[in-house]
Amino acid sequence: MFGWNGKLLRVDLNRGRTTLEEIQESKARDYLGGRGLAISYLMEEMDPKIDPLSPQNRLVMASGPLTATPVPTGCRYMVVTKSPLTNALTCSNSGGKFPAALKKTGFDIVIVEGRAEKPVYLWIKDGQAEIRPAEHIWGMRVPQADEAIKAETSENAKVAVIGPAGERKVRISSIMNDKHRAAGRGGAGAVMGSKNLKAVAVKGSGLVPLADEKTVKDISRQVRDKVKTAAKAGELVLRDYGTAYMPPVTSAAGICPTCNFQTGVFKGAEKVSGQVLTQKYLLRPGACWGCPIACGRITRLVHPTWQGEGEGPEYETIASLGSSCGIDNLEAIIKANYLCNELGLDTISTGMTIGCAMELFERGLLPPSDIDRPLSFGDADAMVNLVEKTAFRDGFGDLIAEGSYRLAEHCGHPEYSMSAKKMEFPGYDPRGAKGMGILYATSNIGASHMKGDMIYIEFGYFDYSLDPLTPEGKAKYCKIMQDIYAVIDSVGVCAFAGMRYFIKHDRSLALDPMSSIMRAATGIEYTPDNLLKAGERIYNLERLFLIEAGFTHFDDTLPPRMLKEPMPEGPATGHVVELDRMLDEYYQHRGWDRNGRPTHETLDRLGLKRG
Repeated sequence: MFGWNGKLLRVDLNRGRTTLEEIQESKARDYLGGRGLAISYLMEEMDPKIDPLSPQNRLVMASGPLTATPVPTGCRYMVVTKSPLTNALTCSNSGGKFPAALKKTGFDIVIVEGRAEKPVYLWIKDGQAEIRPAEHIWGMRVPQADEAIKAETSENAKVAVIGPAGERKVRISSIMNDKHRAAGRGGAGAVMGSKNLKAVAVKGSGLVPLADEKTVKDISRQVRDKVKTAAKAGELVLRDYGTAYMPPVTSAAGICPTCNFQTGVFKGAEKVSGQVLTQKYLLRPGACWGCPIACGRITRLVHPTWQGEGEGPEYETIASLGSSCGIDNLEAIIKANYLCNELGLDTISTGMTIGCAMELFERGLLPPSDIDRPLSFGDADAMVNLVEKTAFRDGFGDLIAEGSYRLAEHCGHPEYSMSAKKMEFPGYDPRGAKGMGILYATSNIGASHMKGDMIYIEFGYFDYSLDPLTPEGKAKYCKIMQDIYAVIDSVGVCAFAGMRYFIKHDRSLALDPMSSIMRAATGIEYTPDNLLKAGERIYNLERLFLIEAGFTHFDDTLPPRMLKEPMPEGPATGHVVELDRMLDEYYQHRGWDRNGRPTHETLDRLGLKRG
């Protein structure tokens, strides 16, 4: 095999043993890697109805065929499991240095099953694996645990670890690698904690076999040249400001989530922008392994109350811990971001849940017995305080730890949770970007921009664009974008590079040169069409997982605010999301019936088994 190592490491925590398995080349060809291979194994081995926090759940860490290769941003891996937040599938993507190191150990995939009697961590080095005791590390925050494990294994090891939040099975907890990078959405950290698995440490020196190394390097050089040209022309805003440049952009477009999505215009957007972050707090840009873009922000905070140094915040963090909470204090947002990373919390769900709590409090719907202080929009001190309480399930933090839907449901008003399938919205109000509305509603993991980001099409990042305020054409392109993202998540490159440099930006959105580089890496005759078909196959298999888990077309929906409350101000004034209209069209493009189930014809065309 080329591109893939062809090896799977199975970790049975019940028995305390690890075994090596071969990966079939036909399976790798059809499901690519990463996200695709992970769901194929989950569907074969696990009942989708199981409790996500039971030993029967499997935690899959999977790289792609382009991970750890010369391909720019070949630095990604996926964590795939059943989500304790949504009870659906979750697949979280992370970068940094850990994914490439994992691939270099000789394994494409690690599947963890069962539950250890006592805390353990997994040590993988060049094709060998060992389960080690971790009772002495249990309870440590992410940076301390990272350093402790490196001291026991190797200073050059790369570590993926949970913090106190994951240990306490917080439903919005993340798995942190390289201290600052997060596999964040859906509560994967809680699944790891439920298995008494504190960390996975890896060190690898292997090289990924490539079918045509020269062509891989040639195409990679072309992409790097494009990045350099954009940087010299001052057009690489991600390197200059990271994703944090976005708050003024989304606010001007009327889609910046403000005060729990009550409006899309945030008057404090300029105060929390990437420009201010760069001017006052940036130490240097940060890059993942093999990345020429360097969108990461290495920052330092010196404040009478809040200090620290770390990576971030990114736009989604600013939108959730900032604008959604009505907070324009950038120092508070930076500190809360550091805490989320140290404690192992998803910044998006954490901030959006706190914003939900603030609205419930202001409406008099949050019982005073549940909280120990007032909780109003704009209260930066309360927000920072709640981050720590959430990770430790301390006091009111115990309710925040359950996510916004369960919190709002506890108060008798689930409609104030801005979530889809119980996963909190990211930083775009779909009333002003209606493609995001159909995306959130139909996403297999719940509301996520990283499973088919329609912002690229709605706000002119491509040569071909659609009016963000119309539902026209959104269903068709949502389906295409979801399939493209399934490919990107599976081959092992970053979405920023994938969307900017590996697909055509016209109406076709053809996966070229992605198909060319996949042919050269794997030796398999991938074309733009059959590569996209692989993405479609992956997306439909995930849908089958949801159906077997008990989800129906009634779950493909949005909160009442998005459907019935017109946007009060900004460019999207008066707009709601016309979901029903887009949903019917979406099912048709997908080849699903009116109940949102893939038809027999669709399953046959994709080579999937009928239920």
